[in-house]
Amino acid sequence: MKAIDGLTLSAEHRAALRPGEAVSDENGTVHHLPRFFFEVPSWEEAHSLRVASHFALSELITVDSREAELLLRAFPHYVPCAILALARYLEDFRREVDAPVFISANGGYRSPAHSSNKGVSLHSWGTAADIYRVGDTYLDDEKSIARYAEIAGSLGTEVRVRAYKEGDDHLRVDLGYLTLVPRECSES
Repeated sequence: MKAIDGLTLSAEHRAALRPGEAVSDENGTVHHLPRFFFEVPSWEEAHSLRVASHFALSELITVDSREAELLLRAFPHYVPCAILALARYLEDFRREVDAPVFISANGGYRSPAHSSNKGVSLHSWGTAADIYRVGDTYLDDEKSIARYAEIAGSLGTEVRVRAYKEGDDHLRVDLGYLTLVPRECSES
């Protein structure tokens, strides 16, 4: 995949992706949105590109009409480089559960411009996944979510699993405000 400095994108893309912009979380802690992205030239390439043994890039970037129009309809798309770390952890999770893992639409990467984001969302870093199904089990109740949350949480201390809340229909897993600077890119 071709790495791109988000600061070199068109004004329209920069407005939607907000590369490197400082944002505050719910506690007032400042984080910087991803600056470096992989360029995805087409939906076909997203389907064929494996980011882990059992995951195509398309599975981690599927969004709906709440995404910014430019980022939904026009290619190329731009995906934070840290999505590769998320893919690795999802692959580890799949190995542990020994079953296919399904990410919901809007449950992987979505841009800061996506209207589902309420405040700062780790989905904008490409480091959060909403898992709605494991194998034949839909994660739509406390028992199924708790079962798989324990497995996901065992992958490492850097993995955060959101506790079940009444009405949840997925397991939320994230790696925090992780950014990745590709070797061929410069932060200066």
